[in-house]
Amino acid sequence: MADREELRSTLGTLSTEGVDPHFADLDLLGTADQVALMAQQGVVAAQAVAGEAASIARAVDGIVARLHRGGRLVYIGAGTAGRMGVLDASEIPPTFGTDPSLVTGLIAGGEYALRGAIENAEDDDAAGEQAGRELGPDDAIVGISASGRTPYVAGALRAARERGAFTVSLACNRDAEISAGVDVAIEVVVGPEVVAGSTRLKAGTAQKLVLNTLSTLAMVQSGKVFGNLMVDVQSTNEKLRARAERTVMHATACSADEAAAALAAAGGSVKTAIAIVLTGADADTVARALEATGGNLRAALAAARDQGGAD
Repeated sequence: MADREELRSTLGTLSTEGVDPHFADLDLLGTADQVALMAQQGVVAAQAVAGEAASIARAVDGIVARLHRGGRLVYIGAGTAGRMGVLDASEIPPTFGTDPSLVTGLIAGGEYALRGAIENAEDDDAAGEQAGRELGPDDAIVGISASGRTPYVAGALRAARERGAFTVSLACNRDAEISAGVDVAIEVVVGPEVVAGSTRLKAGTAQKLVLNTLSTLAMVQSGKVFGNLMVDVQSTNEKLRARAERTVMHATACSADEAAAALAAAGGSVKTAIAIVLTGADADTVARALEATGGNLRAALAAARDQGGAD
């Protein structure tokens, strides 16, 4: 009982657990007013993320440094926070052509927890520590917790830090417990939820915005984007094959037929197709240039031209 009283006291200090009187008549409002209120609170979430731009930038730099050393980016969380991490990680391979192990998401309670609640999983500090011990000095971990006190996440960050990993905390309260001792603490303070304590709302939105930024910019700085084009997109369905052709056309100002022919010669690789069109080099020459430059298309274009391609 004493532990529960202490927990109630702790929750009472967290803004994400607050009951805002401005939302007290939510159930009495008309639908249009309810929608307007929800939309306005979404803006609050975005503003909170913008306010943490400096911390987010430091996190991106640390993550990129570990990825360039051959490491991984691992998200870890419980409940909504864990699902946000898994969602963001799952979108990276098809969007940026990465190995699925490069960016991964772990959720307290395992795969079933993606669809349903698992009692007490978020309180399992030992399970979090076990997950954190799987990381090493070349890896980066982002621990996600709206409250900033989730034991599973705290355990993972603590163990990962001991292993030498780059550690980032993402919380929605100031001076969060999980912020202590990490390399970068991101605290997007969104305030009380429209439905009190329902952190799948503003807190979840803010978490998704931060994770979008971390993973996307890590991929941009890893050569997965040319300008603002997805040049490592995997063409696994008709929509993506059409997008691949459009991307080649946009990057090179070539015709649809030329884009299709270049993609065919490139085995479907958008990067290779762009370089074929822009340099006049053959697919083998471009492939060697890309390999030599670590997949950086801008550097590969210069290399391919040097190896005998024509403008």
